[in-house]
Amino acid sequence: MRPRHADAVEGFVIAVDRGRYTCVLADARLDASPVTAMRARELGRKSVVVGDRVGLVGDTSGAPGALARIVRIADRRSVLRRTAEDDATTAEGRLERVVVANADQLVIVSALADPPPRTGFIDRCLVAAYDADIEPLLCLAKADLAGPEEVLGYYAELRLPYVLTCPDSTLDALCGLLAGRISVLVGHSGVGKSTLVNRLVPDAARTVGQVSAIGRGRHTSTSVVALRLPPVDGEAGGWIVDTPGIRSFGLAHVSADSLLHGFPDLTEGTADCPANCPHTAGEPDCGLSTWVATGHADPRRLASYRRLLASRAGESEPYAKPSSRKPDDPTAGA
Repeated sequence: MRPRHADAVEGFVIAVDRGRYTCVLADARLDASPVTAMRARELGRKSVVVGDRVGLVGDTSGAPGALARIVRIADRRSVLRRTAEDDATTAEGRLERVVVANADQLVIVSALADPPPRTGFIDRCLVAAYDADIEPLLCLAKADLAGPEEVLGYYAELRLPYVLTCPDSTLDALCGLLAGRISVLVGHSGVGKSTLVNRLVPDAARTVGQVSAIGRGRHTSTSVVALRLPPVDGEAGGWIVDTPGIRSFGLAHVSADSLLHGFPDLTEGTADCPANCPHTAGEPDCGLSTWVATGHADPRRLASYRRLLASRAGESEPYAKPSSRKPDDPTAGA
């Protein structure tokens, strides 16, 4: 019979590093030291990821050298997953990974210029968000360099929530959308995500340094880490989960039917499809082709959906390389 650990205290996992888990206690002061823990053997093969609510026993003082044990993992409200690569020819090709547990929203950071927006990437993130049952939020950075009209027009049918940011503007609107929530930030290199994180959490570098000094003393640029947002009007500011090593979402773990959930503007067009229609470009009776041809949806959205279907099946994606994109086409490339 497993011990009940009635004395376990609740913790929130903010970083994972080679078998060491950095946690904050649920009732700890904002300036309290994080707790280093290891997973108890009785958990078996259950994984512990950033965002997990866990039960801790042992030394939870956070003192240097102290080590607690994780003895319980609370049921997860949401699970954001990704497949390592959409390539069945590699050893890692179908490896499914849990990125973050218990997130409330996925903040997709995209620059409006320098680099240009890549809606193929955004589409992947939307599918991942809907599959995880968390809310997407589009954060369009560098709004001082270009307008959002083209990108927003591409997503007009989705009524996708969005916020604009630029270097000399306040982040009040974004902070209001993050307050009291656990938000995962994703974005390609160069879009300004790191700058955004440092503006949202002014002591982010110090916080990451503190985390890296815990356990094995390492924090790499590919680590997922949760950062506490400053309080707003005396209330808890929430958490942002920075994912510097996650620049795309492999979707091999998402079923073909679930993939369509990321394209709600196309769903109605499948009503006239034959049974078990694959919705691919080579299917002559696919109702989506007629649906788009008659003006019910943007052809670029169908093209993106079919690229993801091909990618999920391990086929090559027929889109232009970033270097060959037209400057005025924000929808090319993933």
